[in-house]
Amino acid sequence: MRRDNPRPGAPYVSPEADRDSEAARKASESGPASELEGEERRRPPKEEEQEPDKAAQAVEPDTADHEAQLEHDLEELTAKAEKADEYLELAQRTKADFENYRKRAARETAAAQERGVVRLALELLPAVDNLDRALEATDGSGDSENLVSGLKLVHAGVLAALARVGIEPYSPLGEQFDPQVHEAVAQQPVDGAQPGTIVEVYQRGYRMGDSVLRPASVVVAA
Repeated sequence: MRRDNPRPGAPYVSPEADRDSEAARKASESGPASELEGEERRRPPKEEEQEPDKAAQAVEPDTADHEAQLEHDLEELTAKAEKADEYLELAQRTKADFENYRKRAARETAAAQERGVVRLALELLPAVDNLDRALEATDGSGDSENLVSGLKLVHAGVLAALARVGIEPYSPLGEQFDPQVHEAVAQQPVDGAQPGTIVEVYQRGYRMGDSVLRPASVVVAA
């Protein structure tokens, strides 16, 4: 179909040329938009879109630091436990040493006390011997009755004092002679006595427990 020129004096444009012109105009209008869409597709992701990756990368160092801290804490606890074991062993050794020292000190104290008692007893025994002789010499004499009574009191008091510290006299008359606890001052035949029998006690012996402080001086039958 022919289309008349709309305006007088304007050049004539055929319908085919008009359609081509319209298509070119639409292509020119849509071209920049398409280029923009392609550029948008080629544009790198925005910083907001990259934040999850950054967060993941930040978590990994934090996890490593936490594990390192836990390992360090574990090593410290192990070292402290070992040190505690050393202190416990040292305390046990110290306690054992102290117990040994206490027992040793107690033994030494008891031994020193015993030595002191023995020394005192050895100093007193001669006085007791003299009292024994005095009593024997005055026994049966009416003139010395008051003196004998006084001597007996002193003699009994000294023996009681010795007994309080564990010292006791012994007189082995009639027993078999034992050189461990007896000291023979003489040996003589005696009718009716078995050889080796103690027939006379010249001086009584004294013992403290199982220890002999002084052996008894005796006469032994031959």
